[in-house]
Amino acid sequence: MRIEQAELILLEMPLRFRFETSFGVQTKRTILLLKLHGNGVLGLGEGVMDRLPLFREETVEGAWYLLKEVFLPQVLGKEVENPEDLRKKLSPFRGNPMAKAVLEMAFYDLFAKGASLPLYRLLGGVRKEVAVGVSLGIQESIPATLRLVESHLERGYRRIKLKIKPGWDYEVLKAVREAFPAATLTADANSAYRLSDLPLLARLDELGLDYLEQPLGYDDLLDHAKLQARLKTPICLDESITSPERARKALELGAALVLNLKPARLGGHGPSLEVHAIAQSFGVPLWMGGMLEAGVGRAHNLHLATLPGFTKPGDTSSASRYWKEDLIEEALEAKDGLMKVPKGPGIGVHLREDLVARLAIRREVVRAGAGA
Repeated sequence: MRIEQAELILLEMPLRFRFETSFGVQTKRTILLLKLHGNGVLGLGEGVMDRLPLFREETVEGAWYLLKEVFLPQVLGKEVENPEDLRKKLSPFRGNPMAKAVLEMAFYDLFAKGASLPLYRLLGGVRKEVAVGVSLGIQESIPATLRLVESHLERGYRRIKLKIKPGWDYEVLKAVREAFPAATLTADANSAYRLSDLPLLARLDELGLDYLEQPLGYDDLLDHAKLQARLKTPICLDESITSPERARKALELGAALVLNLKPARLGGHGPSLEVHAIAQSFGVPLWMGGMLEAGVGRAHNLHLATLPGFTKPGDTSSASRYWKEDLIEEALEAKDGLMKVPKGPGIGVHLREDLVARLAIRREVVRAGAGA
């Protein structure tokens, strides 16, 4: 397949609610979109990096530069046989998996459309709908949290994940567990604690959490292994898993008993398939994480989450929770805790070009011969 042209688009999308985690508050998302043209087909990719390096090291501006000046020039005007061929062309460049994922996932969409296949079939998916949970940010009070949890349980979400941080952890989780004893409940610390916080973290064993997500350093494996040896609650790693190799080492060390898989954090679908195979070899369950994606990223995640190793509800909750208007024509909405995978070739969604034009703050067409 010959890749003829690309377009980079930067948008700002206001969130419908204030989303607070241990590392800050978000009221809007800056989203990098990539349109990839080849053989008369359009492939779409969406970046998840932020303006600031708060989740991982990558940023929107850095990704824009790398895509325009480095990554896209490796493929524009050239024949790319398949996704593995694209990965080989990007392999000389170290790190930056989120920036690589924008291009790799757009190419997967392009490649699947060229083959007239829905992406989930190309990836080896086994289902047409995905079980979903919900991720709830830090609220102003415990009563407000209880009301929010209740409203989402009533909507059928199959797992409640609460963001926690020092000073907002045991008591709020205890209150939710007492109010909703049958709920599948998890907690996500986004690296807010240290190994010295073991006494507090050990108290969470009382609460029957399905797992505790990323309690320690964003790039740590060793201390998580030490912590897991002291806890009954399974640890789930997110930020620490940036490659298949890191996933293997984490599981060999016993640093986690569950993995949050985010294709955009790993470099795309190809590395995600490798992590899926590694997790299955260890007997470790996966679930699909979320990064406040708009419709393109959410559709990619849904297709990947149809693989057999995704046995826990993911973060791909209804788009209408996040956006008054989504970037795509299709409504990606959950019903009774399940979300249907978009139909049609590729990721099965179409951009709302009117909304993209209204929200775009920068856009640039990139052709063969551009860049370094």
